[in-house]
Amino acid sequence: MHFEGTVEIAAPRDKVWSFVIDPTQVGQCGPGVESVEAIDDTHFKAKAKVGIGFISARFVSDGEMKVITAPEQAEVKIHGQAPGSAADAIATIKLSDGAAEGTTTMDWAAEVNISGTLASVGARLIEGTANKLIAQTFVCMKTKLEAP
Repeated sequence: MHFEGTVEIAAPRDKVWSFVIDPTQVGQCGPGVESVEAIDDTHFKAKAKVGIGFISARFVSDGEMKVITAPEQAEVKIHGQAPGSAADAIATIKLSDGAAEGTTTMDWAAEVNISGTLASVGARLIEGTANKLIAQTFVCMKTKLEAP
């Protein structure tokens, strides 16, 4: 599945950059995220409970943050396992100065592959649920970043 979008944030790019490359900060905004542990500067582990329709699974994930060009572009790779299911995601984040002074435009894209029980039973519901969770994540991030 492919997802992408643009988010306008009323905060300077250096503040947004510091937030998006810190998995513990972003993890606070992920619906269902139970914990995020930084292993080193580029690797982290996360636990999250994800529900699709009447099915839910608790994923244990390994992630890697790769800075491509600071403070403009980064890539995150995540592999998660749950009993009978697996998920892989690659997301890219591109930041640029927004139209108004002191604002940031975040262009993002993600490729997500889910396999196993969760995918086979919840296939019709996955995209709608994912879009809802993504929207909740960005609302939270904007709220945190735009706070004084």
